[in-house]
Amino acid sequence: MATHLDLEEQEQLDQIKHFWNKWGTLITTVLVIVLGGFAAWNGYQYWQNRQGQQASALSSAVEAAVNSGDKARIDQAFGDLRSNYGSTLQAAHAGLLVAKAASDKGQMDDAKAALTWVADNAADDGLKATARIRLAAVLLGSQSYDEALKQLDAKMPTEFDAVVADHQGDIYLAKGDKAKAIEAYRTAYQKTTPGVEYRNVISVKLNALGEDVK
Repeated sequence: MATHLDLEEQEQLDQIKHFWNKWGTLITTVLVIVLGGFAAWNGYQYWQNRQGQQASALSSAVEAAVNSGDKARIDQAFGDLRSNYGSTLQAAHAGLLVAKAASDKGQMDDAKAALTWVADNAADDGLKATARIRLAAVLLGSQSYDEALKQLDAKMPTEFDAVVADHQGDIYLAKGDKAKAIEAYRTAYQKTTPGVEYRNVISVKLNALGEDVK
């Protein structure tokens, strides 16, 4: 009986050895890839979380500096944020905040620089579009009409179409091109949802140019 069991055990061992000799390398390779990938994913998640936390801390520093009106601290905190965490959403939001603060104080060169950075570097297309539209407004104020129009020609998400067309109308009007201004305003009007207050603003602009809204 014992001999019979020994033979069965030996046969099972031989089968296991044969299977492992045939498939062992592949199984080991797959396990290494899977476990390595899992470790890499955990490492990436940890790195992302750490990046987000550090970017948030610097973003808070930018906001505090803006609230205090300390330009040197604004420049330092925003500079560190751009250099170390430029691809984060926090950096883009901070850039828009810095630009608004500079614009409110009439520091248009600083506003232009911050908006240009966000437009060129933000990871989010919506934030890029917001920066370009605000930059176009700053350029309009400095009578840099062609440069402003160039900003608005950049590819943006479709939800910005009405705002882009409205700003184009403002620029063409400032250039003295009434026909193109009307065309742009009409586009903006058509792309704005009925009932939205913003549509009434565009309607007023068209009426001021002698155009009926239909």
